[in-house]
Amino acid sequence: MDSPIGVITLLADDNGLRRVSFETEHKQVLDLTDLPERPDDPVLSAAVTQLNEYFAGDREDFDLPLYVEGTDFEQDVWWTLDTIPYGQTMSYGEQATAVGRAGGAQAVGSANGRNPLAIVLPCHRVIGADGAMVGFGGGVPIKRWLLDHESGTQRLF
Repeated sequence: MDSPIGVITLLADDNGLRRVSFETEHKQVLDLTDLPERPDDPVLSAAVTQLNEYFAGDREDFDLPLYVEGTDFEQDVWWTLDTIPYGQTMSYGEQATAVGRAGGAQAVGSANGRNPLAIVLPCHRVIGADGAMVGFGGGVPIKRWLLDHESGTQRLF
């Protein structure tokens, strides 16, 4: 789908939405060959609708069937992302404490880097302890744009 931050690729199957990725990730991570396009898929249609609402400023939370595979730790980290309110941030250290791994900010950051559902599970809301914009699969400028969008101060790149 086209978005204000570039092309976003959505992958889903019968279990739910499996991936939301940015154009910068397409060439690096995803092998999109031999995947059928399913424009009438209800999960993909709902995801496009809800992401468009998010970008229009009309949606703060997503209501989609999600399916992610990862270790127990990754799952804990990713689902914790869903608890960060729209327009707010959490540090990697705070997230580590929330998943029971106080002092594990680096491990949490690595797990966030493998988050397959960017924006929907909002890893862009996790920042450095000093407020620094560090690490993001779509790149720091997109992370900044998303945070500015949620705070009502977004600007062009």
